[in-house]
Amino acid sequence: MNNQLLQRFLQYVQIDTQSADEQANVPSTSKQFNLLNLLKQQLEQMGVQVSMDQNHGYVYAKIPANTCGTYKLGFIAHVDTSPAVSGANVKPMVTENYQGNAIQLAEGRVLDPKEFTDLATHVGQTLVCSDGTTLLGADDKAGVAVIMQLAQTLASNPSIPHGEIRIAFTPDEEVGRGTDFFNVETFDADGAFTIDGGGLGELEYENFNAASAKVTVFGKSVHPGYAKGIMINANLVLMELQNLLPVCQNSMYTEGYEGFFHLDSMVGQCDKAVGNYIIRDHDMDKFLAKKQLMQQAVDFLNAKYGKGTVVLDLKDSYFNMKEKILPHMHLVDNAKLAMQRAGVTPIVCPIRGGTDGARLSYQGLPCPNIFTGGHNYHGRYEYVTLDDMAKCLQVALNLVDIYKDR
Repeated sequence: MNNQLLQRFLQYVQIDTQSADEQANVPSTSKQFNLLNLLKQQLEQMGVQVSMDQNHGYVYAKIPANTCGTYKLGFIAHVDTSPAVSGANVKPMVTENYQGNAIQLAEGRVLDPKEFTDLATHVGQTLVCSDGTTLLGADDKAGVAVIMQLAQTLASNPSIPHGEIRIAFTPDEEVGRGTDFFNVETFDADGAFTIDGGGLGELEYENFNAASAKVTVFGKSVHPGYAKGIMINANLVLMELQNLLPVCQNSMYTEGYEGFFHLDSMVGQCDKAVGNYIIRDHDMDKFLAKKQLMQQAVDFLNAKYGKGTVVLDLKDSYFNMKEKILPHMHLVDNAKLAMQRAGVTPIVCPIRGGTDGARLSYQGLPCPNIFTGGHNYHGRYEYVTLDDMAKCLQVALNLVDIYKDR
C-alpha cells in the first residue's frame, strides 16, 4: 500500500496546479482542472460514485455504508499549490532510508538539517523533496494522495466495515477561495476533516481570524527641485503608515496564538502607492482591535495630509472555526483516538493560517484539520516523508472504523 501511496503522490505533484491571486474565476487557473479531472477519472475507475462541478472544478465522491452506521464522515483536500513559488515541472527527489545528511538540490540549494532541524526526526524514512527549482506540492497533494488511497482501499476491500464516506477535492485554497462555490448539500456530510496539516500528529481546530487590507495612497507629484511645501510622496506616506503599526506585531516576530500585521506586497511611485496587508489574530477582540488600529492609522494620515490621501479597503477573509467545532468535539476527540491507535502522539495546536475547513465550519460543516507529514510549505525546501503520509492514511482508516456504527 505504501508504494501505491508514493506513486500516487509522485504522479500528482508533477501536474502543475498553481493557483493565482486576484482572479475573477474559480478556479483561478484552468490548469487545476488537469488534476481534478484525473481524480474524477481515477475514482470512477475504482467504482466510486463521483460527480464534478464543471464550472468550478469541485470533485465530490460518495462511498455508501456497508454497516448500520448513518453518520456521514467526510475527507477534504485541495489540489492547488501556492502562488509563492512555481509548481511547474516539479522534479521530485526520493531518498530512501534517509540518514540525516544534507541533501544537495539544484542551483546550489541545500536541504540541510542544520537549518531545517525537523529533518533529524526522519532518519530511516523515505523522504521526498523537489530538486529545489520549484516547490514540491505536498501542500496539499499529500492530502490528495492519502484520500485517494483511502478510497482505493475501501473500494478494493468491501469486507472493511465502514459507514457513509464522503470525499471532496477543491481548487484555489491557497488564494483563499477554496470554498467560494463548495456545495455543502452536494457533499452531504455531517462532519469532515481537511487533510491539509503539517508535521506528524498535528491536529488543529483553531485558526486565525483573517482580514485583508488594501491601502492606496494618492500623492502629489511635482519636480523634486521645487517640491517644498507642495509634494506629497505617496511612497513615504505608505512607509509612514507601516511605522504606525506595532513593530512587535510584525509576522516575523510572532508565534503560537500571537496575531500580526503583514505587509504582503507594495508598489508605488511618488503620485500613487499601494500596500497589500493581511491581518491575523486568533482572539476575536484582538482581531477587531487590529482592524480598528489600521483604520485609525489611515484616519490620522488623512487628517495630516488631507482627506482622501489614503484609502483603505478592509475585508474579512475567514474566522476562527473553534466556536463552530466546540459543539462537535467528538471529531477532535476521535481524531486523537485515531492517532493513538496508529501509534501517533496527537499535537493539538492552532493553525497560523486558515484552511478550507475554517470557512466550511461557518457553512455548517464542522471540519478540523489533520496532518499530512509535510514541512516547509510554499517554498523550494518543502518535503514530506512517505512514512508520515502512511501514518496519515492509517489515521483516516481508523476514523472510518471509529465512525462505522455511529
